Amino acid sequence: MDGYQGYLDNVWIERFWRTIKREYIYLSPEYNGTDLYYGIDKFIRHYNTGRPHQGINNKTPKNVYNMYYQRVA
Repeated sequence: MDGYQGYLDNVWIERFWRTIKREYIYLSPEYNGTDLYYGIDKFIRHYNTGRPHQGINNKTPKNVYNMYYQRVA
């Protein structure tokens, strides 16, 4: 947090963890660490490949990444 508006760098990850907590952890609590680990892994895979995001015109992050990567490569 050094520099002008350095606190803004953390906004995106805080928002991401808030989403995981609200949409997965609080709705389906796991009783051991292994199940929690695999559940979060499954949620993140869905978040990146199957869930449309409003901020990127209801596209998935995977589609946006692939469109950009194909243009650059």
